[in-house]
Amino acid sequence: MPATRPTLPPVRLLSDAELAREALAAPLLARAVRLARWAGPETRVGAGGELAEAQLPAAAEVLGLGADEDGAACAAEAWRVAAETGLVEVTDPSADEAEDGTAAPGEQLALITGGSPREVLAIWLDALEAAFADATAPVLDDLADALDESGAFDLDALGWDPEAEAEFLEGVLGNLYLLTVSEGGAGDGPVPLPALAASVIVPDDMPEPTDDILERVSEAMMRLDDQFRVLEPTGLVQYAPVDEALMAEEDQEPDVPGGAGTDGTGDAVSGGAGSALDEEDVSRYGMVRLTPLGLYGIRTRLLEAGVAAPAVGELADKGADALLDGIGDYPDASARAETRKWLERREPLAAARELLAAARGADPGAPLRRLSCQQALALVGAEAEPAAREVLDDPQLGGLARVWLAERGAADIPPPPESMIFWLAVDTIAAQLDADGDLEELQDLIESLTGQYGGFFETAWRVDHPATPEVLEAMGRLHRDKHAAKDARKAAFKARSRSDG
Repeated sequence: MPATRPTLPPVRLLSDAELAREALAAPLLARAVRLARWAGPETRVGAGGELAEAQLPAAAEVLGLGADEDGAACAAEAWRVAAETGLVEVTDPSADEAEDGTAAPGEQLALITGGSPREVLAIWLDALEAAFADATAPVLDDLADALDESGAFDLDALGWDPEAEAEFLEGVLGNLYLLTVSEGGAGDGPVPLPALAASVIVPDDMPEPTDDILERVSEAMMRLDDQFRVLEPTGLVQYAPVDEALMAEEDQEPDVPGGAGTDGTGDAVSGGAGSALDEEDVSRYGMVRLTPLGLYGIRTRLLEAGVAAPAVGELADKGADALLDGIGDYPDASARAETRKWLERREPLAAARELLAAARGADPGAPLRRLSCQQALALVGAEAEPAAREVLDDPQLGGLARVWLAERGAADIPPPPESMIFWLAVDTIAAQLDADGDLEELQDLIESLTGQYGGFFETAWRVDHPATPEVLEAMGRLHRDKHAAKDARKAAFKARSRSDG
């Protein structure tokens, strides 16, 4: 097995320029920019840098929200983001000056129109961080209940754990990212809020959620409903909130639909016969999807947390060894996209030679590299033929070169020696085992090879390949013919004894 593997499937991101345009169009950052441009000598701020209350109506007018009952709150939020991202520069009040401080456009504001896409995205990430902090803060109603006799907040009485809140939301966003980028997952479609909440609450090994677990899922749904409402203006997600009509009474969480959980793809699943809901019913419980900008934002946060979160195209400027090691675990479509980006930067014949050179090796990851190499050569096209013919006598590459040439209908392909045929068979099965692909397809491959060559196992155990014992043991487990499986196990024992000797 290779030493390192990506923990998440690769994501396809928009270009930096496209992402920067999405960031500038996000309501929260757009409002923060407008207030930063509005800020001037007459702008007054409080001791914490917040916009003075008397200025909130004017700020709301600047944002076109003067008639909105939430206009002042939106203006206060946008101002806070402007201050925390450096779009405005705040001068705190001092004891010798007026009660209020002042504000002016900050240095970061110039980057909005004159900076690079990466600089714009850095500002957006700071805005996202500010919104994330708001989303994980206690709700105002809870804070009112946490005032002690002196008027100070008693957070212990509130039972609010900021680290746990942040960890929970990070986990939810991580699961939403995984459901979005996984092959066969949600893709561009929305994920039902009950399924997303269940994905972080219901244990994987629990066949049927208990009433206590379902209650926790309901509570998590309502907390997530509040949090996604806060995060949506950042452009991170598109969110259809929980239908308020579902509330049986004020301040009561809705029941989880049909005991809904998740099947690992973001689809809501019901908890009993006859309780399945149609799409319209499920959507009333909240639907959320990551935007292209959201994919970029969550991937950035994952990388900062030390999680391997690959993106298609990041191997394009690396060597062929990094490409072949990297795409071994990718879904087919992502592997092809990554390889095409890598090939776009290289001359075809030189690329083919580099790929073949990187495919050599006797380490555990080498079989999968050779399989990836063969698939990459298919994208190079006819220009790779001279490189393939150059390695026909190579014991490690001659077999795959012949296969590639035959698939292209090339003429004058020298027949391989028997030793190369069996070496390639072992190498191919080793690669498929390492790729952890479809079990039935692997069984078909094994049975095809053993059926094509009479007395396969009598020769296979002598193959000078590092993976021969492991491959034969796997064939003994997977072959559907009991007699052939027994022969494979006997051959594996001989190969193991040979390698130990």
